[in-house]
Amino acid sequence: MSKIYITRNIPDAGINKLKEKGYEVDINPDDKVLTKEELISALSAKPYDAVLCLLTDQIDKEVFEAAPQAKIFANYAVGYNNIDVDTAKEKGIMITNTPGVLTETVAEYAFALILAIAHRIAEADKFTREGKYKGWAPKLLLGSNISGKTLGIIGLGRIGSQVAHHAKNGFNMNVLYYDVKRNEDFEKEIGATYKENMEDVLKESDIVSLHVPLIDSTKHLMNADRLKMMKKSAYLVNTSRGPVVDEKFLVSALRDGVIKGAALDVFEEEPELAEGLVGLDNVILTPHIASATEETRSKMSEMTADNIIVALEGGTPPNLV
Repeated sequence: MSKIYITRNIPDAGINKLKEKGYEVDINPDDKVLTKEELISALSAKPYDAVLCLLTDQIDKEVFEAAPQAKIFANYAVGYNNIDVDTAKEKGIMITNTPGVLTETVAEYAFALILAIAHRIAEADKFTREGKYKGWAPKLLLGSNISGKTLGIIGLGRIGSQVAHHAKNGFNMNVLYYDVKRNEDFEKEIGATYKENMEDVLKESDIVSLHVPLIDSTKHLMNADRLKMMKKSAYLVNTSRGPVVDEKFLVSALRDGVIKGAALDVFEEEPELAEGLVGLDNVILTPHIASATEETRSKMSEMTADNIIVALEGGTPPNLV
């Protein structure tokens, strides 16, 4: 009987699939991220054939060595920057992810943040709850329209493309984008404009939405110099990875009016926030929940389970990275 270890409780759909195959499934009993030492201890307890891990698990050589029998580490996420993929290849361990399944959900969420920061929705909610609302006023919490404005997409993958689709077709926005690869078919379909330099997107956009993976070249992609290139009236939205933004400088930029506002679902040192971020009214902060719908998280669970099942049955998982 194959043995599976799951590093944190996930929706039942995938767990049930694994159990229906007759696998022995062990799940971290504590609803928390395991430390590296705790993870190594858990994996050393039995000869596990597969590990279902999360983006919050740092999987390196020592962790792999704690589960020497494991054929696959199946990541319950699209990104896999938490895994030492090179070491996995050296050891012949398969690594999988869950691409595509959360595209619609994250794109919807990113656009929800765009609307929320531009129209000051979170700020207005707090204002009202605190009993400050004394009646309608002409200049009360004035926001910004987004219809007809310019949206800059940094990273035109599945999610970035879908955000651009919502912007163009839902709000008649002008769409600019930068990516390492130009997509002329997308340009024709959406009416978007490709910029060879990311800096041109930053300078011309009213809203900048980030959709890049976290790799060496994207860490602090939005640094002090690039944030200063944005319009003072512009907003920054990040649903990609926290370290893509220099969070400490972002605090200064928001405080000093370098940009008008920001909406963040991810943070540089999760779950910690840069000092001063919480006290700012012109930023929306959400706890890494862009893919958090019942439908999407259940599909991710099933997809991860399918990757494990195929691997343990001797095949090539559909989402091998």
